[in-house]
Amino acid sequence: MKKILVSLGLALTISFGTTLDEGVVAYKKGDYKAGLVIFEDLASKNDAIAQYYLGKMYANGFGVKKDYLKAKEWFEKAATQGDAKAQYSLGNIYYDGFGVKQDYLKAKEWFEKAAAQGNVDAQTNLGIIYYNGFGVKKDYLKAKEWYEKAAAQGGAEAQYNLGVMYANGQGVKQDKRVAKQLYGKACDGGIQMGCDNYKLLNQQGY
Repeated sequence: MKKILVSLGLALTISFGTTLDEGVVAYKKGDYKAGLVIFEDLASKNDAIAQYYLGKMYANGFGVKKDYLKAKEWFEKAATQGDAKAQYSLGNIYYDGFGVKQDYLKAKEWFEKAAAQGNVDAQTNLGIIYYNGFGVKKDYLKAKEWYEKAAAQGGAEAQYNLGVMYANGQGVKQDKRVAKQLYGKACDGGIQMGCDNYKLLNQQGY
């Protein structure tokens, strides 16, 4: 009897996983209508990934009318369950003030939760918050710390921003050779300004 129960549980797990996968595939193909049906069903059963995708759909107007408040609601449901992408996305809602009053402190709070799980974009945004003093005291050392975490994971924007700090001696000893290396990595990651600054420093003999 136990073997039958285990087998049934396995079948349900596979079926459930396949359903979610089908939703993701439909979303990536641009078949938002099909994705919406699947995600709404799973989200009602408290599936965090489905809730995250619903948040994305409402935030971008994919298959639905763009609605930042609904996006926020779905991101919150997923974020409170620990979904890092939803935490990052909810942070962006507050960071940009989409459908809510702009609130850098709330943005920072959600970015920190996502960053603690290794989310590169959240780590980069925390660097930006501290570098610019958005809602916090400007702190180049903390900005550098977050940029380094993201850069180590291949975050091109963080690599570029860290390069700027080394080029200008902000929170670090000025070192244009290190800046050049970072600009080169950012360039490889698709940041055009990284390519431009790499060439400039190269022409200057660094």
